[in-house]
Amino acid sequence: MIQETKALFIIFGGTGDLARRKLYPALFKLYQKNYLKKHFAVIGTARREWSDDYYQEIVSQAVSDEDTVTEEAREFASHFRYQSHNVNDTEHYETLKILADSLDQEYSIEGNRLFYLAMSPSFFGTISKNLKDQQLVTEKGFDRVIIEKPFGSDFPSAKKLNDQIRNTFDESQLYRIDHYLGKEMIQNLMAVRFGNSLVESFWNHRYIKNIQITLSESLGVEERGGYYDTSGALRDMVQNHVLQLVSILAMEPPQTFCAENVTKEKVKILSSLKYYSKEELDNHFVRGQYAENPARPDEYSAYRQEEKVDEKSSTETFVAGRLEIQTPRWKDTPFYIRTGKRLKDKTTQIDVELVNHSLPLFGEKETAKTVFSLKVDPDKGISLYLNGKKAGPIIELESIELSKLYTKEELVNSPEDYEKLIGDVLKGNSTNFVHWDELAASWKFIDHIRGMWDSTTPEFPNYPSGSMGPEASDKLIAQDGFSWFLN
Repeated sequence: MIQETKALFIIFGGTGDLARRKLYPALFKLYQKNYLKKHFAVIGTARREWSDDYYQEIVSQAVSDEDTVTEEAREFASHFRYQSHNVNDTEHYETLKILADSLDQEYSIEGNRLFYLAMSPSFFGTISKNLKDQQLVTEKGFDRVIIEKPFGSDFPSAKKLNDQIRNTFDESQLYRIDHYLGKEMIQNLMAVRFGNSLVESFWNHRYIKNIQITLSESLGVEERGGYYDTSGALRDMVQNHVLQLVSILAMEPPQTFCAENVTKEKVKILSSLKYYSKEELDNHFVRGQYAENPARPDEYSAYRQEEKVDEKSSTETFVAGRLEIQTPRWKDTPFYIRTGKRLKDKTTQIDVELVNHSLPLFGEKETAKTVFSLKVDPDKGISLYLNGKKAGPIIELESIELSKLYTKEELVNSPEDYEKLIGDVLKGNSTNFVHWDELAASWKFIDHIRGMWDSTTPEFPNYPSGSMGPEASDKLIAQDGFSWFLN
């Protein structure tokens, strides 16, 4: 039986694109499923001067299909209030407290508050301090803070930010979102690994040749050029999404499936990543930047031609790397990662190539790869590629696929990333969120790479839009005798 959670949401950045595209639809889904119903309210804050009526209309439209706004959407939006807010003005927090206390009483929320920081991280410390000083943090209910990335631009800035927030909230109250951890197939990965003795029995260096992680995007930087040119693929994708997937793939089985034990095992992996010397890094990591495609010049522009991007920018839009995890389970097993913009397709896929212990019964012909694949986006499912007999009068091997792809009908009741994660926050379940110790370990590893990269100027651009990245990415994996399974 679904139990409603009483909660007041205060969203800093309530007029932003993230709120409209992700947060309001996610909250509406939770409302439709009765996780939120009578005893909830939302305060949206931002600099704009909006009325409650206008804000409620924006919310109604955000959760409705096309131009049709349903009565259910309007009833949902009636729980929303708006306050124009300057995060640096302490008087605005006093007004916010009056409104919050009023809504708490009106909807019988019992002091439960969720603060969603959907704005620039530079304001996180200021907001946290004022929430405490102006007594918006309650004592009779729960106080939980949802934090969007980017959380810092390196370890020192992330630590400074974390220290500022921790002056008000403790770690158990912080929910740092990485939306990949809300994806159905990423959460399914743990179920497949730890729910099947067959899979866990071969999940080690004796039976796995290599593991490949591909997060490819077909779009360019679009309207994010200003931010992206100060970040790049290493910080924007590898530091968070990619390393989170690596930690889940490589972790040891936790004692129990709870936030504390899962975090402990993930931190062990992130702390076991090998730090390369400059020479090793040149052999084990590749960076790239997209150019226009000569065959399709009208369709693709070069990164340096994007809006708000420096025309001489050396920011990478592609990263491929060979990671080494220094634990007994993964001795000498490479983890290959690859992510970039303006690639051939938008795809997220994990491929685990198994050792082929085939007996020489079928001649000298090389057998096909044995691969376990987890398809995350856009397809969702699991495939196992094996060698089998080709139909015919003689014994001839061919690759066969054992596959379970989820249909739209099967996924219709599966919550979207943000719905799932916000639902977890309501329950107080932080298992699928990023703990500070994970963040610290990943930033230290990324800073090591970034520091060496910043000492040289790369030859950019080096791959055409619509490809799968620079040729050096293929050579990176080929030097170990492997090739990308997804191409």
